[in-house]
Amino acid sequence: MVRKNSRFLIYIVACSTIGVLVGGTAYSADLNRCLDAAVPTNQCLTQDPVLKTLEGMTFGLIAGAGAALGATWQIWQKNK
Repeated sequence: MVRKNSRFLIYIVACSTIGVLVGGTAYSADLNRCLDAAVPTNQCLTQDPVLKTLEGMTFGLIAGAGAALGATWQIWQKNK
């Protein structure tokens, strides 16, 4: 049982880490695309890039952890 729980935790940590990386990169790319526009909007110019990147990382962490929980739940249900 301990082995299954540690595998589950490793799965959640791995998915969350990937989510943080993808989320941070996506928000950073979105901000760069906004700034590279022919006419940047006022909202685009007043955004704090660090804050937007951290926001993306947070959403990625939540999405990755949620995906890991959902996938693990489905595997547990299938094995019963």
